[in-house]
Amino acid sequence: MKALLRPNPAWALAPAFAVLLAFWLLPLAHLIVLGGESRDSHGSGYWQVLSSAQYLGSLAQTCVLAVLVTLAALLVGGITGVFLARQHFFGRSALVALLTFPLAFPGVVVGFLVILLAGRQGLFAALGLQLAGERWIFAYSLAGLFVGYLYFSIPRVILTVMAACESLDRSLEEAAHSLGAGHWRVVCDVIVPGLAPALASCGAICFATSMGAFGTAFTLGTRLNVTPVAIYNVFTNYANFAVAAALSVVLGLVTWAVLLLTRRLVKNAGTVL
Repeated sequence: MKALLRPNPAWALAPAFAVLLAFWLLPLAHLIVLGGESRDSHGSGYWQVLSSAQYLGSLAQTCVLAVLVTLAALLVGGITGVFLARQHFFGRSALVALLTFPLAFPGVVVGFLVILLAGRQGLFAALGLQLAGERWIFAYSLAGLFVGYLYFSIPRVILTVMAACESLDRSLEEAAHSLGAGHWRVVCDVIVPGLAPALASCGAICFATSMGAFGTAFTLGTRLNVTPVAIYNVFTNYANFAVAAALSVVLGLVTWAVLLLTRRLVKNAGTVL
């Protein structure tokens, strides 16, 4: 009798599964099917994407931009995170809050900040006009988008690295120093390997965010040749739902493959260690 009245733990997953099915699996399945539809003589949406130099170039440019943003964020955020985790000084908490504040901004606000920095009436434009007699403008290019993506990528790395530093074994560093290893040797052989899983995971998140971020790119201009903007243009300007769906699926597959590869690398690294 008690066994019959005992609650089944599987029921705890029912709400999550219902939400997953209704708001993720069903729309995703429809998106995949829609990308395979052919409404004219140009073939299915997937064929139009894979046979178009414009769409493939947009995807390649998006991947390169995401990789550059990820590497820059890991470099700047990693160094800053280790420093803030190891050093304690007056105003440290305020500095951490200031460095991570961009996480509170949506993409549209980040794009507006880039325009205020490097737009036609921005700070760099006024500075260039005074120093060189011409306006320095890069907000509406890939350079501006790069800066915008860094706004919300670096804070993620800082917070992740600071948390990961707390789990590092400081005795390994002391042992390395006692054996004659210099500061940079300890960094390369002890600290970086210890932080490698956290850096890889955070790098994958930064890459995925940069691949799919739309608000910042849309604010800086719809002529930027990145895949999220291309999806928006195809969907709204030409009402080509098949191509828009195919672009979305391809973008998702590339991002998912990178996330899966990173997860396996982190898992293998943890097994070796």
